[in-house]
Amino acid sequence: MSLIVEVNDLRKQYNPPEGVTAVQGVSFAIKQGEIFSLLGPNGAGKSTTISMLSCLLAPTGGDAVIDGHSIKNDGKQVKQVIGVVPQEIALYGTISAKENLEFWGKMYGLSGQNLKERVTAVLDIAGLTDRANDKVDTFSGGMKRRINIAVGLLHNPKVLYMDEPTVGIDPQSRRRILDTVKELNAQGLTVLYTTHYMEEAEELSDRIGIIDHGQLIAVGTQDELTAMVGQYDTVQLDVGETTEVNGTLVSDLAALDGVHQADGEGEHVVVQAEDANLVLPRILQTVTEHGRSIRRLEIQEPNLEAVFLHLTGRALRD
Repeated sequence: MSLIVEVNDLRKQYNPPEGVTAVQGVSFAIKQGEIFSLLGPNGAGKSTTISMLSCLLAPTGGDAVIDGHSIKNDGKQVKQVIGVVPQEIALYGTISAKENLEFWGKMYGLSGQNLKERVTAVLDIAGLTDRANDKVDTFSGGMKRRINIAVGLLHNPKVLYMDEPTVGIDPQSRRRILDTVKELNAQGLTVLYTTHYMEEAEELSDRIGIIDHGQLIAVGTQDELTAMVGQYDTVQLDVGETTEVNGTLVSDLAALDGVHQADGEGEHVVVQAEDANLVLPRILQTVTEHGRSIRRLEIQEPNLEAVFLHLTGRALRD
């Protein structure tokens, strides 16, 4: 399967040479027809990356080639083959959904019967044909998100960028958007999807890039990524202050039978174990022997959260 997106050492520093570096040497490729997700916390550099790949923000260094066109040298051609669903709602609330779509369609260069047919088609994809003539201000947050997606589809793009498309909406609307993404992909559309929701990346993605502090720290299928932490369960503990000195808690936990690794600082401790349920009683005993009280305990089987924790030393939502 051929590559449709190739990102090479992409970098962005605001106000160089002293300004903040938001993206640091990001490289990845997307195959035609796949869903590729950039997964990372808020502020990781996802939206900045999307802005550069959309030719809305000039990179400080590196380049990307979209369907054979460079974002640095062929911006006009790039914009013809991509659809962009921004994180912010890009709609006019005082006019109808249909009028919004007609406006944006004309901005894409559509006109006449072609524009009419595409507006009808994307309203159907959004499931809002019956609300076509209603003002966008009367729509729920989820409905506005769906029209936002429809705008990005008007000109039949080869690649659709979706930047956090489910932020701030109800579970039912989120479910509809995720199903729409899968349906569009099943019809052959390539999707670049950004999210800080691990569950979305797990459900949608053929491959995932984990991004943090502007750096892409891992890329692969979900199985490939979870293999990085092995077949270990993760036990996360928040423990109280020590009431007596009795050795080092983390090193004692690491020495327990069945424990692969233990890390921690202060009150937060993370233990990786072959079978969390089997080793948990010994963990609890060790914590008690160190004069600590358990304030929070969470067990996770190998997943993307465990991968992020393994690679960064902190939880995805920290």
